[in-house]
Order: sequence, then C-alpha cells, then structure tokens
Amino acid sequence: MRRIGYLVAGVLLCAAIYTWGIRGMWSTLQRKMIFFPTSTLAYNPADLGMPYEDVHFRTTDDVALHGWMVPRLGSDVTLLFLHGNAGNIGDRVENVRRLHEIGLSVFIFDYRGYGLSEGSPSEQGLYEDAQAAYAHLSSRHDIDPERIAIFGRSLGGAVAVDLASRVPCRKLILESTFTSAADMAGSMLPFLPMKRLITERFDSADKIDKISATLLQFHGTRDEIVPYRLGQALHELAPDPKEFVPIPGATHNDTYFVGGRTYFEKIRSFLAENE
Repeated sequence: MRRIGYLVAGVLLCAAIYTWGIRGMWSTLQRKMIFFPTSTLAYNPADLGMPYEDVHFRTTDDVALHGWMVPRLGSDVTLLFLHGNAGNIGDRVENVRRLHEIGLSVFIFDYRGYGLSEGSPSEQGLYEDAQAAYAHLSSRHDIDPERIAIFGRSLGGAVAVDLASRVPCRKLILESTFTSAADMAGSMLPFLPMKRLITERFDSADKIDKISATLLQFHGTRDEIVPYRLGQALHELAPDPKEFVPIPGATHNDTYFVGGRTYFEKIRSFLAENE
C-alpha cells in the first residue's frame, strides 16, 4: 500500500508539474503575442523642438522605469500618456508634439521591458507601471494632482481604465481600445473558447463602471486591429458623463492624422471644460 501511495503521489506531482509547465508556456506565449517592445529610442522631444526632462522612477515592485516630462508653459493640465503594445515612447514623439501644440504638458513613459525601462512586460506589470507613473506625477511640486488627465491608446486604453478605476481622475481619454483581451482574441479566433484560455485579460469591460472620470472616447471607423464594435461596446458600459467620437475613415494607427484639427480641438476643449 505504501508503494502504491508513493506511486500515486508521484503521478500527481508529475501531473501538477506538467500542468503548471503547460500553463507557464501558454502564459509566456500570450505575452509574446501581446507585447512587442523595442529598446532603441529613435526620436526624443528635442528632435521636434520640444523642451523635455528625462524622468527615472521606480514601481512598488522595484522596477526602474524611464519617461519624458514635456512641459508646456502656461498649461494647468498634465496628460499622462499610456501608449500601445508595440515600440516605445520614441515612436510617439510626433503625437506628443501635436498635443503639446494645443497647450498641454505631457508625461509619457515606457512600460517595463520597453525603451530604457527595466524588466519584462505583463498585464499586472503594466498596471504597476501606470500606478507608479501617476504617483510620480502626483508628487511633483510643479504639477497639480487634481489636473492630471489620463490618456490611453489601444492596449494603453486598458491600462488607463484600470488606473482610472483606482486613482482620483477627473478626465479620461480612450482611443482605439477594446472591452477585453478575450474579446479581441475571440474576434480573431471565434471558434475557440478564448475567455477560458486567455490569462492576460486586460478586462476593461469589468472595470469601466468603476471610473468616476468624465470620458472622451475616439475610435476609427476602419480600425483593422481593434474592431470598432468593441470600442462602442466598451463605451456603452461606461458611466455618464461620456462622449464617443467616431473618426470616419481612420484605421488603428492614423486616428490623430485623419482626425486632424477637429480631433485635437476636441481634446483641447474637453480638457478645458469646467468640472
């Protein structure tokens, strides 16, 4: 009996190791399919004529992150910019320049594993990174914590929803984002039970009713990566006050080009509105 007991225990242990091994490999594979970081910064704000400060800060789990503070003289609003899943902050300099031109100070940083930031990206890691960025901004003597607005594009929209559900935030801007990673995967692989398979969930649909911010949301009508209907579905779940702005003809990565002056004026007026 004792030998049988040892055999059963051994089988169960092997099964557990195998199961956790498969889960570990699946989790790693998901991350490779979600996150596409690069380390070389192709541009910085000075290349486009903007003053900026290199900022280094740490997360609560002790990961060193890097970002840029791009101040705008006379601005009383600071936009915390949460970028998408590919590249790094160097790829967003033109976008930052256009936001700077409409009178905004912008703080943009790289998640762990992106650009000059340490570590490797994961869902929980990105949430930790956004929290640390917000904490850094809130602690600065040159920034009014009550005038920090959060802006999230694509995957950064899911990070923005999570952050806005946990910190004081009066204004939230989302762009080209989705309800959940499972819904995204399901739109591409409708024949698989993605809600059970996905572990990097980025479940904005489950969190957006917890935000207290006024919401402005953009989505390109021809978005080839994040289906337009997922942006609409997320907006429907959000509490009032809120506004959804379609950008006719825009795809996933050209919203601010196609939207042009109207797009940026919408952002400027939204952030200038009294609470």
